[in-house]
Amino acid sequence: MNDNFKSGFAALIGRPNVGKSTLMNRLIGQKIAITSSKPQTTRNRIQTIYTGEEGQIIFLDTPGIHKAKNKLGEYMVNVAQNTLRDVDVILWLVEASDYIGAGDRHIAELLGKTDTPVILVINKIDKVKKEEILKIIDAYKDIYDFAAIIPLSALKGENTEALMPEIFKYLDYGPMYYDADTVTDQPERQIAAEIIREKALRNLSDEIPHGIAVSIEMMRKRAGKDIMDIDAVLICERESHKRIIIGSKGSMLKTIGTDARKDIEAMLGMQANLKIWVKVKKDWRDSDFMLNNFGYNKMD
Repeated sequence: MNDNFKSGFAALIGRPNVGKSTLMNRLIGQKIAITSSKPQTTRNRIQTIYTGEEGQIIFLDTPGIHKAKNKLGEYMVNVAQNTLRDVDVILWLVEASDYIGAGDRHIAELLGKTDTPVILVINKIDKVKKEEILKIIDAYKDIYDFAAIIPLSALKGENTEALMPEIFKYLDYGPMYYDADTVTDQPERQIAAEIIREKALRNLSDEIPHGIAVSIEMMRKRAGKDIMDIDAVLICERESHKRIIIGSKGSMLKTIGTDARKDIEAMLGMQANLKIWVKVKKDWRDSDFMLNNFGYNKMD
């Protein structure tokens, strides 16, 4: 036991697209979780690690809690709900609005079943007037007894420094679970796959992204050179989607690959030779075998 060092686990929860991954990347200081303007970007529980002089926080970024429409959706919601039982403190992210919809009320009901302290994080305050923030705080105070309420902007970095001291209040003195220079427990293959999926999310039209997955078929450092050869397969559900993903003369796939390669090279610290193929796997989101094959394990 270290009398001067705190450590523990913090879960980020909230409806889809409220900025959980953006906040986690901001707190860690580098990009680990993928982000986009499309909802349900995060599918797995992403674990990242912040280490400072005061202690170590292991952040669990969960999929957005929503009404499931297929087995993938059920998996995502189960991951988010199960995480609540495994942590020391919960960060509930909401958007800066005093309108509290059915989705957030459902989350409040789920939180009512746990004794874990909950910090309400009101995100995207850069999009509202300062005087509106107090109204938003008052609205949320009525639906749950929060340990703390922190308004901030994850995207702009506004008031994010106020969050860390609040999290550490609810952590015990304890060991360093990970080395100080570790920022995630995710394997490089998984991060590379997620980066490719992010670039597809950002470049494709709205009806396609939820039906895509990425599988890294090969990832191998070239002998004697700082070059990583990567073969990836982008899976979609329809032939019509495949044509859109590839684009005219391969233009869309080239854009996705170019954007992904830059982030992968930054992550690896070396040149990446990235090749992407597109395959159709009809209804993969409702196939237990396919979900497991893409890393969405029902036992998680």
